[in-house]
Amino acid sequence: MALFSRKNRTPATTSAPATGSTPTTATTTAVAPDISGSYTIDPSHTRVGFNARHAMVTSVRGAFGDLSGHAVVDTAVPSSSSVELVLKTASVDTGSADRDGHLVSADFFDAETHPDITFASTAVVRDGDTWSITGDLTIKGTTKPVTIDFDFLGTSLDPFGNTRIGFEGATTVNRKDWGLTWNAALETGGVLVSDKIKLEFDVSAIKNA
Repeated sequence: MALFSRKNRTPATTSAPATGSTPTTATTTAVAPDISGSYTIDPSHTRVGFNARHAMVTSVRGAFGDLSGHAVVDTAVPSSSSVELVLKTASVDTGSADRDGHLVSADFFDAETHPDITFASTAVVRDGDTWSITGDLTIKGTTKPVTIDFDFLGTSLDPFGNTRIGFEGATTVNRKDWGLTWNAALETGGVLVSDKIKLEFDVSAIKNA
């Protein structure tokens, strides 16, 4: 029963610091990594996609499987940074062959006449880990400016010795601004495809040697 018996114990005491001594505390300062350099976008670890409202009640998500691009990052002078991206319209994938066939037709992307969707930056502004990139987005022969806010996710050295950086971002556009006007009315009211489309970017880029 000794395990549960109460005994008087002498409280532990700590010695006061010597007179005149100053306690020391460890301090650390976070240093943001310098990711400046030229990069090639890694298509196998990058997703550029979209999210559209379907029939007013749900969302359809898709992405482009064939893409390429490069970027220049300048952390000291962010405005000197740049990015270019090319998406092959015929590579669109929404998980439905019939829907994908409609998207590459003349009703939407007209992939036969306009095989590429392109983005080329015109201005870059940095605020901490957020990079706002404004550029020209060209779809189906029409070019309009868009601004995309990207969050810097970090940098790492992969097992193959490549220095990688990661960003994710999104913006919402009106597809009609690029001549993508096809739609169908619903008997219950509303339309089959929303005008507003959310563009989504999950980007992994490899630093060039």
